[in-house]
Amino acid sequence: MVKLLRSSRFSVLGLAVFALGSSLFAQKHSDYYRVETYDLPEGVNFEASGLAVTGDGKLAVGLRKGEVWIEEKDGFRLFASGLHEILGLAWHDGALYATQRAEVTKLRDTDGDGLADEYLTASTGWGVSGAYHEYAYGPVFDAEGNLYTSLNSSMGKVWAGAGDEAKHPLWRGWVVRMTPQGKLEPWSAGFRSPCGIGQDADGEIFVTDQQGTWMPTTPLFHIRKGAYFSHAESIPDTMRPESPVKIAAKQADGITVAEAMKTVQGYTPPAVWLPYVKMGQSGTGIVCDKSGGKFGPFEQQLFLGEFVLSGVNRVFLEKVGGEYQGACFPFIDGLQCAALALTTLPDGSLVVGESNRGWNSMGNRPFGLQKIVWTKKTPLEVQKMELTSSGFRLIFTLPVEKASLSTLTGQSYTYPFHSKYGGEELDAKPLQISASTLSDDGLTMEVVIGNLRTGYVHELQLPQLKAKDGTPLWHRMAYYTVNRLKE
Repeated sequence: MVKLLRSSRFSVLGLAVFALGSSLFAQKHSDYYRVETYDLPEGVNFEASGLAVTGDGKLAVGLRKGEVWIEEKDGFRLFASGLHEILGLAWHDGALYATQRAEVTKLRDTDGDGLADEYLTASTGWGVSGAYHEYAYGPVFDAEGNLYTSLNSSMGKVWAGAGDEAKHPLWRGWVVRMTPQGKLEPWSAGFRSPCGIGQDADGEIFVTDQQGTWMPTTPLFHIRKGAYFSHAESIPDTMRPESPVKIAAKQADGITVAEAMKTVQGYTPPAVWLPYVKMGQSGTGIVCDKSGGKFGPFEQQLFLGEFVLSGVNRVFLEKVGGEYQGACFPFIDGLQCAALALTTLPDGSLVVGESNRGWNSMGNRPFGLQKIVWTKKTPLEVQKMELTSSGFRLIFTLPVEKASLSTLTGQSYTYPFHSKYGGEELDAKPLQISASTLSDDGLTMEVVIGNLRTGYVHELQLPQLKAKDGTPLWHRMAYYTVNRLKE
């Protein structure tokens, strides 16, 4: 059951409009997407840290404290309990799978009484030393039934352990894969806090990480076997003979990301960087819009949760030179609490699980559950931002009125590749925009830029465009990460 959100957005409007790049027309997101707040069980700290939809279309919610609840017509009912810090939930092959600290657990109700009576280990085998940050996230299943889990780096005081764990916890800062035959395989490395793990429309796996050591801002990584994404805490495990990652035992510290792409053995940059504060501060859950248009004009694009600024961002991806890269855009801000987990319902709406987990986030609640629903009114937005050999091609959701077109501005910058916490934008230069031409139908703009740079984010600010029907541009900012140029 849901009720309409009242006005939590307005308590954070000042910062969120700046940080998430809202249009100067000051449109409300409710013009295009309304936010509804679920009624939750009384007396329950409903820290919604995992979301899934069951085979019969019901919403399942995993709570951080180790419970799973399922929505029924008269509200939520408890389905499973006694788990350890659930940070992800999935429905696969007739069962719910909950990711807890030391394992992924398969949950089934075999006698039909509405409660899980079967708790089976579906994936395990990574080290857990007791460090505060040793979270596990997921799971994600590929088409062959392999199960993927992303593992936080340790951070903080650990138990001395025994055997190999006395030396270091196994596979921390990794994505690991469990085969249907029960074999755990290390898959890719170099993560700090890979809080979000999800798939695009083609089943490719992506992970968000969070700013900190070796992570200057939120990245979106494309996961594949043997890839390494910069965080050095995972390097000891890369030296193991079973590791598919092949890198040097010590990596450079204090260079730029653009330089690291050329000089650091095995380094794989993110497909997309989300600039700090401008696009949020801590990326979280990932979901792909596969609704067939039920959620608006962004079919098959990714939506990413944002923790600190309590919102959701949007990402458009394309392949250039055989690798993913693309652009990020603001979407929704001002939710009641930190966005932690995302899923979509059969009607196309997007559900956001929320918990501030004791850290600061915008909003007036410490936890909760909300739903974002398209109002059927299409906003004027940059639907796609494609790289061309001479700049960018912007494709709009509505035809743009040529009379509203004026000067575009922007800049490009890279980030530090270092062990320090976070990092500023480096080597910033204005974009040399020599032309911006709108097609006759108003749907496509060709932007010519003379100084595209690999390893750099290209930040573009659009003018205050209007559609031919008078609809103003909702968000003016776009940020494209160029890892490869187009010939």
